[in-house]
Amino acid sequence: MPLTTKLLILALAAQVLLTIIVLILMGRERIPRVMSGEVDIKDIAVERTAYPLKARLLSNCFDNQFQLPVLFYVAVLLTLWAGTVSWLELLLAWAFVALRYAHAAIHITTNRLEHRFATYTAGLAVLCALWLWLVLRLVVLSPGI
Repeated sequence: MPLTTKLLILALAAQVLLTIIVLILMGRERIPRVMSGEVDIKDIAVERTAYPLKARLLSNCFDNQFQLPVLFYVAVLLTLWAGTVSWLELLLAWAFVALRYAHAAIHITTNRLEHRFATYTAGLAVLCALWLWLVLRLVVLSPGI
């Protein structure tokens, strides 16, 4: 397996790891509050407003891992399916993952909206570039695939 393919799979794994890390942090914040009775389970059956702010931030951050990253996963799988991974795809994939980690860190710490929005938008731009390149490479430049 070529190095670029291995590194792309590692980028995919790093994004999955981020989702798992946020899930664990969210569980560590939520479960003790329910177990201690601080948060009544009936108050969280439908919505999360009964949780303290930190738990809600983690929950929102976790939900966010199933928005743009889904398009990233499809792009990576499409790249792997195509059989060759270019350095440009690799660079864009790792840039997206790095921006997702930055976005998550902002989301669950300071939650400064202007910083969070900037990293989200940068990640979206990188993801759009990745998709644009993939379509160009797979449809226009290599129509035989």
